[in-house]
Amino acid sequence: MSVSVRIPTILRTYTDGSSEVAAEGDTLTSVLDSLETAHPGIKARVVDETGALRRFVNIYVGTEDVRFAEGLDTKTPDGTQVSIIPAVAGG
Repeated sequence: MSVSVRIPTILRTYTDGSSEVAAEGDTLTSVLDSLETAHPGIKARVVDETGALRRFVNIYVGTEDVRFAEGLDTKTPDGTQVSIIPAVAGG
């Protein structure tokens, strides 16, 4: 299943400056694997060495925060937009 993935500015060095790229997969894990194949190194910036979502990275499938859904097992239906959003801290 094809989805579009919105890439934050900080990760665009992995996508040759593209703010949105296509990826394949029916779950978030398979979408991230597809991203890694097309854009080596990007997955390590999103998940840690244990394979868990990094603490300061938020991912939305459509409008749903995956932390409150099924995490990396969240379904990604064909045509869905996945957004990777770095958390902002400070103040």
